[in-house]
Amino acid sequence: MVGSTLVSEPSDGSLQVEEREALRRVAGLSTELTDITEVEYRQIRLEKVVLIGVWTSGTALSADLSLAELARLAETAGAVVLDALVQRRSKPDAGTFVGSGKARELAEIIGAVGADTLICDGELTPGQLSQLEKIVKVKVVDRTWLILDIFAQHARSREGKAQVELAQLEYMLPRLRGWGESMSRQASTGGGGIGALRGPGETKLEVDRRRIRTHMARLRRQLRTMANARVVQRAERHRAGTPAVAIVGYTNAGKSSLLNRLTDAGVLVRDELFATLDPTVRRARTTSGREYTLADTVGFVRHLPHQLVEAFRSTLEEVNQADLLLHVVDGSDPDPLGQIAAVREVLTEIGAGDIPELIAVNKSEITPETSLAELRHRFPGAIAVSALTGDGLDTLRAAVEEALPRPDVPVAVTVPFDRGDLVSEIHEHGQVTSSSYSDHGTTIRGLVPGWLAARLTDYAD
Repeated sequence: MVGSTLVSEPSDGSLQVEEREALRRVAGLSTELTDITEVEYRQIRLEKVVLIGVWTSGTALSADLSLAELARLAETAGAVVLDALVQRRSKPDAGTFVGSGKARELAEIIGAVGADTLICDGELTPGQLSQLEKIVKVKVVDRTWLILDIFAQHARSREGKAQVELAQLEYMLPRLRGWGESMSRQASTGGGGIGALRGPGETKLEVDRRRIRTHMARLRRQLRTMANARVVQRAERHRAGTPAVAIVGYTNAGKSSLLNRLTDAGVLVRDELFATLDPTVRRARTTSGREYTLADTVGFVRHLPHQLVEAFRSTLEEVNQADLLLHVVDGSDPDPLGQIAAVREVLTEIGAGDIPELIAVNKSEITPETSLAELRHRFPGAIAVSALTGDGLDTLRAAVEEALPRPDVPVAVTVPFDRGDLVSEIHEHGQVTSSSYSDHGTTIRGLVPGWLAARLTDYAD
């Protein structure tokens, strides 16, 4: 793919006519293979796509990074990227996203490279999607539907599949009239590719709105039932006084790898976006023996579809109910600060913006020193770690232990020898300052959580 010169920023802040009219090719995003046998295989197995983005604000670099992420999403969904272009506009065209003239240019480019799908870096209205498809003559998919498609491919549990299907139906509902013929084409059997409703949703594309709403209501009831079971589990951990740590971060930042390092959890790790959808909760202990839980959660991304946030809200309760957020950042990413901002935006949306946060800069073995220095300057408590090599993990464990909520009720008790269970709980959940033995039992002084203090009142000195 041939690259072209980057469009310069207008000095007066206004868009130049030439910039607004130009389609700028983004170099380096083509994933088309050169080996002919591999190309032939991919032409059979994978969709061939062209990417288009509208650059409305920010720098050229930020626009290119956004399209590069779209390319990663497309590859994760199973596509080969043939070309990627950006148009500079003050805002997306209300009718066709890029304007009718540029849409016709896109149609020529799509025909020249032999693509069968156009992926837009944004969420299209029903009208934009319908009008753009009429001009380019291939299937059009927006960023939101692409992410939904990836989630549909990666969902494994019954709850995960229900959450994704609900999000797909919420996205589809206002687009039934606009998609028309393309909806029928995308509903075809035989895999369908990007944009096809996978799994349980494959038969839902042409049902009317009433039936879709009925099915959505059924899915919400099922999810509430599943969520209730998780609430019970969390309540049991809360009653036991076990602090909860939720691992959050951008997709593919290394959250699952870090969980495996910290707990030997054996969670699936893949170098692809949204490899983890179902939350995994594992127990861990501090160096002093205090128990806490670590929960791996779904990764976030810029402009995470609102439908997914809503559908996964019950799963994200693991984050909302945590005592501490372990925010994992990919230090090697070209824009780690942008990743942090995107994650915090979602945390705020789900009501977890005020939970204490500890930032772990992962992939330190390949993070440039300048990036690490900037992150430490912006976030003084940030800790550099490597889930690959193990560097920095002891420092991270100590920081997590320090950040966990501490028992705060002072006690001075003598526990009978036949209540060794209580002595164990004091050591597990509290902070013991002194311990001795007498004829009456074990005398302990220290701090414990309120729930445990209530159980020790009968043994107070």
